[in-house]
Amino acid sequence: MKTTIILFISVLLLGFSAKAQTLEDYFREAAENNPGLQAQYKDFEAAMQKVPQVSSLPDPTFSFGYFISPVETRVGPQRAKFSLSQMFPWFGTLEAKADAASLMAEAKYQAFLDAQNRLYYSVSEAYYPLIELNRLKAIEQENIEILQSYKNIANSKFKNGVSPMTDVLRVDIMLKDAQTNLGILNKKEKPLRVTFNNLLNRNENQAVLVQDSLTIESLPENFRKDSLLTNNPMLAAIDLNQQASEKSELAAQRQGLPSFGVGLDYALVGKRTDMDVADNGKNAFMPMVSVSVPIFRKKYRAAEKEAQLMQEKYSFQKEETINSLTSGYESIWFQLQQQKDLIDLYQEQILETGQTLNLLFSAYGNSGKDFEEVLRMQQQLLKYEKMKAMAETQYQTALAKLNYITAKTY
Repeated sequence: MKTTIILFISVLLLGFSAKAQTLEDYFREAAENNPGLQAQYKDFEAAMQKVPQVSSLPDPTFSFGYFISPVETRVGPQRAKFSLSQMFPWFGTLEAKADAASLMAEAKYQAFLDAQNRLYYSVSEAYYPLIELNRLKAIEQENIEILQSYKNIANSKFKNGVSPMTDVLRVDIMLKDAQTNLGILNKKEKPLRVTFNNLLNRNENQAVLVQDSLTIESLPENFRKDSLLTNNPMLAAIDLNQQASEKSELAAQRQGLPSFGVGLDYALVGKRTDMDVADNGKNAFMPMVSVSVPIFRKKYRAAEKEAQLMQEKYSFQKEETINSLTSGYESIWFQLQQQKDLIDLYQEQILETGQTLNLLFSAYGNSGKDFEEVLRMQQQLLKYEKMKAMAETQYQTALAKLNYITAKTY
């Protein structure tokens, strides 16, 4: 008995927590589990590892030489020589390379943020059709119940000789259509659920709990338009890539300047046995300084030109992105207004059609006539209810896309 009570409480708690799950909760789950987004973040982390690679000095060079035939010197024969040298690029070269790599990594992070926002939009785009499907199923189920009641009434009136058998047949045909439509809607649920669950990278058969209805609010003019070009990760990524190209150009210029090297030679000298001289057998030290002379300028000029062309590319890309975002905003804003107008229209049509249907049904109940008009009006009401549900879904999907291009944070 105690175990049963504990299980019952656990089920209740799980039920409450599941019902409390919102679209924002699904956003967080998708952000944590989506493999595409995780790959995008790894791309940023990999880019960060580029910074220490380009900002480090070249490896020192160590060499060892052994004289097979010793070279005789005044203080003895040279038997072996050790050399150690280190090259240093022109001042600021490594810093410019590090800045370029760091800026490119920051651009990768902005690309990750854009991918995250795009994922949120994809989740919304898959979430709202599930709500629409539930509403269409409920509308169709209600229609079946109404038609069933109509069939019973028409059958009763036929038995009493008030109405013809054609009324029963008409409603029976419509009833079969409605039942078929409901069956199709039930089959449609699986692909929608699988699509949604795959975005969250979870079991494709896991139940998706959605809200019962959608709230449609009137939006102010130019809603979120001020965020269109100020907080957009796509534009930020382009700016950062352009700055990275400027640093790459500077690095290319400095790579074309001389590099300096310092080193040390250490020679092992054997003792002379034929005579005794000062510093007999003394090992030799020789500090060295070297300079690399970048005579072959073609590759440096090409690297500078490449960086300049990339800057021009990002300039054009930014202009194109701004144009795309601006036109996209206006297009989405039109869709929102259009769907809002249609929702208001369908709501009015539903009310008026419902009133007309009630009057026609009352007249049919009294006279047994015009049953075909009753059925036609019932189907008209069904059509408006479905169209309203679909318009609300399209409105919310358009709003989700608007939130994406304006980089709304959650």
